[in-house]
Amino acid sequence: MASHLDLLDLARQAATRAGDYIRAVARPADPSRWIRKGQSDFVTEVDRTAEQIIRDILLGAEPGSTVIGEELSPEVVQKGLVWVVDPLDGTTNFLHGIAAHAVSIAAAVDGELVAGVVLEVPVNRVYHATLGGGAWCGSERLQVSSITDPADAIIGTGFPYTDFRRIDEYLNQLRAVSLATSGVRRPGAAALDLASVAAGSFDGFWEQKLSAWDIAAGMLLVREAGGRVTDDSGRDLAIEHGSVVAGNPAIHGWLLGIIGG
Repeated sequence: MASHLDLLDLARQAATRAGDYIRAVARPADPSRWIRKGQSDFVTEVDRTAEQIIRDILLGAEPGSTVIGEELSPEVVQKGLVWVVDPLDGTTNFLHGIAAHAVSIAAAVDGELVAGVVLEVPVNRVYHATLGGGAWCGSERLQVSSITDPADAIIGTGFPYTDFRRIDEYLNQLRAVSLATSGVRRPGAAALDLASVAAGSFDGFWEQKLSAWDIAAGMLLVREAGGRVTDDSGRDLAIEHGSVVAGNPAIHGWLLGIIGG
């Protein structure tokens, strides 16, 4: 099997090609061209074409591997070399001309994340990490923030947008976090939120429900930058769907107490 660095290079190639396509294509601003998968959950031919570009590159280079992603192969797989792909994280932002959207690709071997790329599409900024090799933005090594006092912290979040059964619980969490910190931000693309934690721009992040492809690459970024990523019970996440709590070690622990409490 290819080395972690080889897998990273392949993921970066695929993300770059998909990012080039997304920047070049005409944005489908007319809602009649959007496919509604659920309330406030859209997909377009841009998502599907970007995912096909990524699949072709990854499977062309590693034909024995598996690609899982939201649009074409949504079943989570653990065995062997698995690529976890979100071809356009922040689709709703993209549809409205909001700049926070990204391509996210992670490589996992037998369930362990070994390489990850998050490409911030509008500015062509690449965040990347390998297991044991650190997290980087270009040539700059990333490190989670050193802030330990929640009063000094900025926390990222994601509002419920397809499943509102726990919205009252979320609003209570939002109130508690807002009252105790410098502020809460909701850009709308979880891959970039986790990259922001890895870069130290966000001190923490939480969301009630995310999919594996939303967070796989970002989780590796945070961990390799010295942070923690768990579910809301404090269990370390693997390649799976569910709740997410991330941050530098101090803020992660504090945020977990707020969210879990």
